[in-house]
Amino acid sequence: MEKKWTLLPGTPNDENREYLPEAIRGSDMVVNENGNNSQVYPERLREHTDVLVDGLQATWYEYVPASYDGTGKVPLVVSLHGGLMTGWGQAIYSSWTQVADREGFIVLFPNAYERKIWVIECEKKSLDMLTKPNPANFYMSPPPKDPKDNHDLNVVLAMIERMKQKYSIDEARIFMQGMSMGEIMATQFARYYGHMLAGQAGSAGVTWPEVLFDERGEVINRAGPVPVWQSRVEHESIPMHDEETEEFVAQNREYWKRINQCRDLPEIKIVGEDNFAFYRGECADFVFRDIKNRDHGQTLDDAELVWDYLFSGVRRGKNGEIVYLEPAISRRGDTYAIALAAGSSKAYVHNRLVTMNGPAITHQKLKYHGLNGGSIVRGEYLLVPITFLAEVFDATYIPSEGGFSAELILADGRALQFARGSIGCVADQHVHSMFCEAVFQNEELHVPIEWVCKRMFNNHTSTCHDVLYITDHDAELSLNMALLIRDEILK
Repeated sequence: MEKKWTLLPGTPNDENREYLPEAIRGSDMVVNENGNNSQVYPERLREHTDVLVDGLQATWYEYVPASYDGTGKVPLVVSLHGGLMTGWGQAIYSSWTQVADREGFIVLFPNAYERKIWVIECEKKSLDMLTKPNPANFYMSPPPKDPKDNHDLNVVLAMIERMKQKYSIDEARIFMQGMSMGEIMATQFARYYGHMLAGQAGSAGVTWPEVLFDERGEVINRAGPVPVWQSRVEHESIPMHDEETEEFVAQNREYWKRINQCRDLPEIKIVGEDNFAFYRGECADFVFRDIKNRDHGQTLDDAELVWDYLFSGVRRGKNGEIVYLEPAISRRGDTYAIALAAGSSKAYVHNRLVTMNGPAITHQKLKYHGLNGGSIVRGEYLLVPITFLAEVFDATYIPSEGGFSAELILADGRALQFARGSIGCVADQHVHSMFCEAVFQNEELHVPIEWVCKRMFNNHTSTCHDVLYITDHDAELSLNMALLIRDEILK
């Protein structure tokens, strides 16, 4: 089967600011907002209604690619919409239908039963808000104490069974993904019924830590390990917990790391605005993705990335064990990458941890002449011990007596010479002005690594939250990845 992706042209409606306008349905209208992109309504998307459980009518949408003929078993992806959305809304605000066309699997887009809101477990403070009727009609029924009594969980289970009866579904390759409240619902499903899934993914739907951990800090889970993918966005803010958003993101990551027993350092890969941390787990793998400069939602390419990096390469074995195949794209970190954090003596170098002779320091380039004792900061740079540069670039380190000046002989024969207090670097008898002067600290010369890497090796650099990431291609370090590197790797 030829794998082909075709984008259909749509009619932009930038004037329509209604949330999920009904006019999109069955039309070629598209709506865009900071990377969250609706698609033209899929021609093959079909609506279905029936009574499945509890005597209540359920609505869902099925997408079956043209390539499906029932002669072979195909994977099933269940994709859950966000709050106040619908199954068809999730179909057009994601690219699962296009990936399904390319790869030949079937996609199920269920509707939440009540007011387009999934019934989810949540912390006490949020429960009081979410279960209280309001003019916006954004409220849910209180979740039952026993998840077996949760109507939404039961109807999704029934829909999966219906799909298995109706189509030739590979039961070893059933996956679930959700956006926003849909991710919270997908995570809830995985915590109770994850043994049915070969993988679970979600975007911008952080679960409250109170639901994930008990009073002793132990994880709350009935289903065991499952390969998990979390997509986060840099401009996220959790209602009633604005100041704790970063902590909630970290706790959601920690939950699956512990369930899947991910104990080793992750491999980091940053491509443009996409920041990946690939964790290998003793029980299951975990992928953390953070997107630079994006708001709440899911990006157009999220579905394809989830499939290519994770879902395409995993299935359940005959005894329910997780079996890894070769994914469409290998989950490997950048082969050339250096990450540093101000105040840390550790450095992440080409997916391994290195200890420097002293911590990286932040140094400011100042303008102060003519300001009557004042100063203006013209730049702030991370300085590292010169011996670290020698180690990273396999260079010969030749210090002067006392170490106030030093020379590095690079592997390609180039000679770099630095001196305390000088902004200059002599490279093969040509002087260059660096971003700031060299500093002598902890009995060693410290130089601006960002300048050395950019000028001498043509590297790309990106700084966020006092973390510097250096690599050989376009890479924009995002907030949550910077926090992950600083707090989990360079702590």
